[in-house]
Amino acid sequence: MTDLGTRPLPTLPAFPTLRRAAPALLGYLAVRVLGLLTLALWSAARDKSAYKLLTARWDSLWYTRIAELGYGYEVRLPNGDVHSNLAFFPLLPWLERLLASVTPMSYADAGFTVSALSSLAAAWGVFAVADHVYGRRAGVCAVVLWAVLPVGIVQSMAYSESLFTALAAWSLYAVLTGRWLTAGNLALLAGLTRPVGLAVVAAVWVTAIASFSTSFSTLSSTSFVQDRSAPDSHGAPAWRRALGMLIAPLGAAGYVLWVGHRTGKGPLGYLDVQAGWRNGFDGGAAFARFVADKFTSFPSALAGIGLIVGVGLLIWLYVTCVRQRQPLPLLVYAGVVTLLALCASSYFGSKPRLLLPAFPLLLPLALALARLRTPRSVLVTGVVAVASAVYGAFWLNGSGPP
Repeated sequence: MTDLGTRPLPTLPAFPTLRRAAPALLGYLAVRVLGLLTLALWSAARDKSAYKLLTARWDSLWYTRIAELGYGYEVRLPNGDVHSNLAFFPLLPWLERLLASVTPMSYADAGFTVSALSSLAAAWGVFAVADHVYGRRAGVCAVVLWAVLPVGIVQSMAYSESLFTALAAWSLYAVLTGRWLTAGNLALLAGLTRPVGLAVVAAVWVTAIASFSTSFSTLSSTSFVQDRSAPDSHGAPAWRRALGMLIAPLGAAGYVLWVGHRTGKGPLGYLDVQAGWRNGFDGGAAFARFVADKFTSFPSALAGIGLIVGVGLLIWLYVTCVRQRQPLPLLVYAGVVTLLALCASSYFGSKPRLLLPAFPLLLPLALALARLRTPRSVLVTGVVAVASAVYGAFWLNGSGPP
């Protein structure tokens, strides 16, 4: 088995050293700097502030308002919809408030700083996971590919995607290396960051249950009672797995229950808040209608074809992940993130942004890129990085993320 194949899980330190991760982090920084410079030039040509686009529009305004004034703000639209800031999970505004309270930064500055630091932590986490499974070269390629995604500019916005991806990636790495308490605590924090934190919880739970089943199946055929202290393949005792499972959902569950209590609508109150934004889970029916409507005229039909191709590519990537036998937690996590993003009933333009945390889908492409000679892989990623920077500047100066 080569360095690029799936390897037996070795004993690794708590996280890859900076020296080992340095090429990936430097590559990530280069891509992000290119994107920000391109955005600054494009915005200046249109008499807009690039910094304002990154920190003071769309969801970033909701987060900074929560950081400054807390929850309880809502907007009532003419059609009767109610947009409540209870739809936004609290970890990012908590961090914004904390940073603004101990520095001269504004809440917007704090949001940008948290996002910038989180994006580096996320890149490090993506590298850690890919390096652990496929080796260092694939890890570097995975990080660069995550950076050059067409909507990669969101990684530099005062949004929660970078923070969530950092927590998710390191939680998955902790699961892969048998650090169940760390995995559970990071899953708890991910659940306080975005609703899709459920994907991290699912990865922890499914992997832990599978490890219990494996422990049970390896017992002597004469034993009729499972040894609950039996360690997993990394030597972690069963009680750590069980405690990690118990901790993992507390963040998401705690916030959802708090919203239900605050609204007076019980455990399902958060769903009512989301319904006020016309957002929910409908199995992809609304998205299918949205795509079908694109074929009512010729220009929009091209967009419809592009959407179908994009969904097909996501499915192909996930099937490839399964065929390459990615570790179970990565398959569960990527599958749940993709399912929730594609099957949400509203804000169709934000689906690429919602898919940003699904980095395990990039691992097949990272493997292919890692097999190229270095000059060719640098050329390919360089061209894609330029295209991504231009698209990001155009997108953020136009419709941007809703």
